[in-house]
Amino acid sequence: MSRVLERRRQLLSLMRQVTLESGSFTIAEIAASLGLPRSTVQDWVKRLEAEGCVAGQVGSRGRYGARFVAISAMPRSTCRRVFTTIDGDEVAIFHKCLSSACAGFCGYHHRAAGGVIESVERDGNLLRETARVGRRRLEIGLPPLPAVGVEGVRLENGLVVQELRSIGGPAYSLSEMIGHADGVLEVRLDRVGGLTRAEVVTRALLHLLIGIDDTDAAGGGATFALALALLQHLARLEGVQPIGHRVVMLDPGIAERTAGNACSYLELAVEADMLATVAQHAVRFVSDEAFSPEWGVAIRTGFRVPAALREFAARARTGPVTRDEAVAVASLTGVSLHGGRGAIGALAAIGTAGATIEVQLDPTVPL
Repeated sequence: MSRVLERRRQLLSLMRQVTLESGSFTIAEIAASLGLPRSTVQDWVKRLEAEGCVAGQVGSRGRYGARFVAISAMPRSTCRRVFTTIDGDEVAIFHKCLSSACAGFCGYHHRAAGGVIESVERDGNLLRETARVGRRRLEIGLPPLPAVGVEGVRLENGLVVQELRSIGGPAYSLSEMIGHADGVLEVRLDRVGGLTRAEVVTRALLHLLIGIDDTDAAGGGATFALALALLQHLARLEGVQPIGHRVVMLDPGIAERTAGNACSYLELAVEADMLATVAQHAVRFVSDEAFSPEWGVAIRTGFRVPAALREFAARARTGPVTRDEAVAVASLTGVSLHGGRGAIGALAAIGTAGATIEVQLDPTVPL
């Protein structure tokens, strides 16, 4: 579904651009610009006509193709993806925006409003927040008050319902835009005076951490590169939303290191019935692509890191630890380990989840 929506945005964006520049477009012009078959673009034009986004201007005449116009130059939505993961009574909310400025705006006002939001982090166009299930009344209004905030979060039969209050531009986003974002199932609106209250409904996905290490060898390879390839591979699976990739530095002084002793972990949002499939794909991909027979993979659900796992990661950043120790900690903290010696670094990598990039890249900074 996400690839279909992305193609829709790509086509409609180009159609709007050509309409603004030339007044109209033909199927042949769009097909040539994107390198797509004319039949594919024709199917999309019919679909977008049915949605009211595109209208016919001039019918085909002889060798001249029909011309069309994109009705609106306004982006239908600056919200590209909205999805949520759960860990006990906490929810992680991810909002991929068309603009980093929009992500920054929402992050600033959500933090200022407080409510049930406990943390806010922005990575480029991706806004990541954590919230605790519950409800807390917000005061929203014109400056100096915050313009938008998350007043409540609740779980309903495998769904996450965010309750937001807003005014001005954010109210427009909630009423006109966010419902078009990939991952949003429904938006329930209630307007009172100048304020807009919206309930945004998304699936309650599982939060998956996948750590990998020792995939390189003297003959080549790099763990970070394999991790990125794995992220791209898993993102193609149905029911999987990629979140990101992080590099983690461990103790650079241990004798067994392959290079600088860096490992990686991935974060993904996964539908529950896809968990086993994603795990199988991850292990098989790493085992096939790793240069070293000592490759390791660690897999765990949830974004809250248990104290025992955090402590193990801290020790791996400052000195040697054994695979037997890793196995014991993994058993205690619900992590599945695969492979050889690399399982140590893979486990340590996911043990740093939630730490800042500066901490993850500098083992001398306390975790």
